[in-house]
Amino acid sequence: MIFAGALANSLAIIIGGALGMIFTFIPEHIKDAIMKIQGLFIITMGIQMVVGATDILTTLISLIIGVVIGEVVKLEELLNRFGHLMEVRLGDKHGGNISQGLISGMLIFIVGAMGIVGGLDAGLQGSNDVLYTKATMDFFIALVMTTAYGRGVILSSIPTFLYIAAIIISARQIANFIPADILDMMVDQVSATGGVILLAIGLNMLNVTHMRVGNMIPAIFIGMFIVWLLSFF
Repeated sequence: MIFAGALANSLAIIIGGALGMIFTFIPEHIKDAIMKIQGLFIITMGIQMVVGATDILTTLISLIIGVVIGEVVKLEELLNRFGHLMEVRLGDKHGGNISQGLISGMLIFIVGAMGIVGGLDAGLQGSNDVLYTKATMDFFIALVMTTAYGRGVILSSIPTFLYIAAIIISARQIANFIPADILDMMVDQVSATGGVILLAIGLNMLNVTHMRVGNMIPAIFIGMFIVWLLSFF
């Protein structure tokens, strides 16, 4: 089932949020330990994805072009500004923790490379491994967030599912008009580029670096385009 990962992700947010409503007092040192373990696991997963790369030069070019695009348009800044604007406006309009939890949850669970990489991987390759990993992470994030924002975090599971499902469906449509061999190379490139982005996410979570990961997102699609373009030569 191609939507298994998307469903698992949403259920993880719901269950984690429900537990968070019960366990309202989680010590800060435990929260920090959970985040660091997740960071290490993401780094391990990123390394596995990069090791399997067959065209590392295309991966490098994709990342350079993608991050330049992201930096020029200031993609991460735009996403953060949009999220802050929504949070302030909805918070002022409706008040309470429900809207804050909903918006904050959406920003954390949706605005990120793992959802895009996982959705493309599920749609193009039928693999939900990245989404299952994301679901595990989001379970603990939802648990911790709900202690601060309340049940609004649980509601964010709905737009999270719709977002990932849309990426999966779009990826499946791409598969309908691209030859299988080219598609396989595109999948490899998505995996390799996504692996580098996952490495950046993990390093940021460990506070080793402070890279603007959001600006790297265009690299995923640049890699697919380069593979498609090279297929004509």
